[in-house]
Amino acid sequence: MLRSKFRWNRLYRDESNEEAVRALIDSLNITYLTARLLVNRGIQNVEEAKEFLHIKEPSFHDPFLLDGMERACERIFAAIRAGEKIVVYGDYDADGVSSTAVLLTALKELGANVDFYIPNRFSEGYGPNEHAFRMIHEKGCRLIITVDTGIAAINEADLAKRLGIDLIITDHHEPGPVLPDAYAIIHPKLPNSTYPFKELAGVGVAFKMAHALYGKVPESLIEIAAIGTIADLVPLYGENRLLAKKGIEKLKTTTRPGINSLLSIAGVDKSSVNEETIGFVLGPRINAAGRLQEADPAVELLLTDDKEKADMLAKEIDQLNKQRQKLVQEITDEAIKEIEKNFPIEDNPVLVVAKENWNSGVIGIVASRLVEKFYRPAIVLSIDRETGLAKGSARSIQGFDLFKNLSECRELLPHFGGHTMAAGMTLKAEHIDELRQKMIDLANSQLSDEDFIPVKNIECACSLEHVTIKAVEELEKLAPFGVDNPKPLFLLENVNAADVRKIGVNGNHLKMKIEEKEFELDVVGFGQGELAEEISPFANVSIVGELAINEWNYVKKPQLLLQDLAVPAWQLFDWRGSRGTEALLSKLPAEKRLLIAFHEESIKLYKDQPYIHEIHIISEIKDYKNIDVSNKYVVFLDMPPAIEFLVSAFEQGMPERIYAIFYQHADHFFQTMPTREHFKWYYAFLTKKSSFDYKKYGEDLAKYRGWTKETIFFMTKVFFELEFVTINNGVITLNKKVKKRDLSESGTYQQKLDQMKLEQQLLYSSYQELKEWFEKAVLKRDADKFLQVHEW
Repeated sequence: MLRSKFRWNRLYRDESNEEAVRALIDSLNITYLTARLLVNRGIQNVEEAKEFLHIKEPSFHDPFLLDGMERACERIFAAIRAGEKIVVYGDYDADGVSSTAVLLTALKELGANVDFYIPNRFSEGYGPNEHAFRMIHEKGCRLIITVDTGIAAINEADLAKRLGIDLIITDHHEPGPVLPDAYAIIHPKLPNSTYPFKELAGVGVAFKMAHALYGKVPESLIEIAAIGTIADLVPLYGENRLLAKKGIEKLKTTTRPGINSLLSIAGVDKSSVNEETIGFVLGPRINAAGRLQEADPAVELLLTDDKEKADMLAKEIDQLNKQRQKLVQEITDEAIKEIEKNFPIEDNPVLVVAKENWNSGVIGIVASRLVEKFYRPAIVLSIDRETGLAKGSARSIQGFDLFKNLSECRELLPHFGGHTMAAGMTLKAEHIDELRQKMIDLANSQLSDEDFIPVKNIECACSLEHVTIKAVEELEKLAPFGVDNPKPLFLLENVNAADVRKIGVNGNHLKMKIEEKEFELDVVGFGQGELAEEISPFANVSIVGELAINEWNYVKKPQLLLQDLAVPAWQLFDWRGSRGTEALLSKLPAEKRLLIAFHEESIKLYKDQPYIHEIHIISEIKDYKNIDVSNKYVVFLDMPPAIEFLVSAFEQGMPERIYAIFYQHADHFFQTMPTREHFKWYYAFLTKKSSFDYKKYGEDLAKYRGWTKETIFFMTKVFFELEFVTINNGVITLNKKVKKRDLSESGTYQQKLDQMKLEQQLLYSSYQELKEWFEKAVLKRDADKFLQVHEW
């Protein structure tokens, strides 16, 4: 048995709905896997499936369906006509930077007198602030348009009104109970909004404004919109999916010098750009500028038409990203030490850590790292000693709504905002402990132990017969993948594992083959090489992973990239005859390890091992009364004296694993077992002699016959037990009146037969024979009950 590391959340609907699957296959000429995934995602209508797969291109919604759009556009066009100064007020992350670039480009092309302003993360913090608004006002600006920010700027909106500035807010963050008193608010989630799609990123809202201003879809801005949309981890369906898909295609041929320079310095082939390029290459680099200093260079990079300037800016941003990576690792290490020392996860369902002068630009990434390591919601705060304030970033786990729960702490948080899974905040350092306790109390009231087990969301259970090259390649029609349109995880249940081995220079990776009927599939587990020691031969496994194509020497094969694995049934590990079992035993988890020996001398083999005191000596069957093997890794160190000693070990429960060492102190099987012809000759020999001193001459007789002296001694003892002979000081004399008896009536003879049979069963059998013996003789009675208790 091998337990999965993750909780398998099976998202798929009724797998018996084959009629809908067949209809999609027949109508759209797609493979079973694609059709099954669409149906499992609730897309059963043929026309809806066509639209999702972009066989039929959907169109963008009318931007004027957004409340306030018409009023906002009228004010902007009035400012353009009058030559008024306009400032686009953005945010310093990739969404904010791309939002700024999109709207700034549109306004410039429409002839506006426009500039942009992005606050400094360290000196000004998140969102609009009074100092910035006053400075903008002093420069003669009377119209500010926020992008990706502003929905929580209650005080700043009031200030703008007093200063005579018209404030147009475009944002996508969760609206609070009170909205700013702005000239117009463009937001898809406003109360009573009828806009058809609610999940736009900040750049998506800016793109809709550009759409309204141009009077047509701004195709020239779509690759920038795709960067912000994917980088901000908004759900990739509806308009977000359309923006992402069309934007990725545009990125593959983009002529924008800044994007080309950034791709080049990262070593990315432009033709291979996909959503992962944005998520792991472009997004982090664009974010790096605002995380460590001003975000302005990132905006300039997206806007510039000058290749030399683009190369210079790309190099600068790439260096900042490398600094960011180093800084993240340093702070993460410090945060982990703080948690392990002062905030153990057993008592902290929400992790809140704080320290002076942690770089507030990277603490969001650190929070994500803490969630990955501990699977707890995490809030990381940087304390400014001079102001007494702490700036924080938070990340969550499934089942704990950050925005909702932080809203319960509003009295402690003068500034906060965000989403279900991520948030940012500012509070007084003196309130950190109170915030921690309040969040812990909220989590304790909402989360169960199961919620703290990481989740793998599985969308499809399939058979190996459906995993073909065509099917795997066709899955790309579901891309781009992201939030709410994830790269699908597949479950293959109870398939046979074969050729399990470690690969890589240090054996860090796992390679195996899974088989089902006549079908097979290669499986690769990067960084999971240790699993090779956890899977027994011929085991049936259940596997979760992503499907991909492996191409080697121009040969294509489907493969599965392993994410998690379980072995539902008990397992047998054959360590008979293995060297270095002492070290192997030390690798077994102490809480699972149960060591059993049947002979005192066996302990001497492990005298130098720290686990020597764990060994249970079973000299009598009653010694099992305080031993429960249930859910344990049971190790039999040596051979039992009789089969009952083995069978009785399982009276109280079922182990997860059995490790068979069965060390034998005396080898009986390959010693000569005298046949009846041996006994017949020896008896005839004794008949010819009136007496025979077997102790003095037994060895000579054995040599004469080509036997061992133990053979002579053994037959002598058997004859004595059967009362065929008497023995006095080693001298054998035949009894004159002998009752006919069978050799098996001798205890010594029967014991040797039993011992040889035991060795044949336990020590010299093949792996498969030993496994079958355990199944039939020991474990079968408990197997059905065990599988009922453990759901897989």
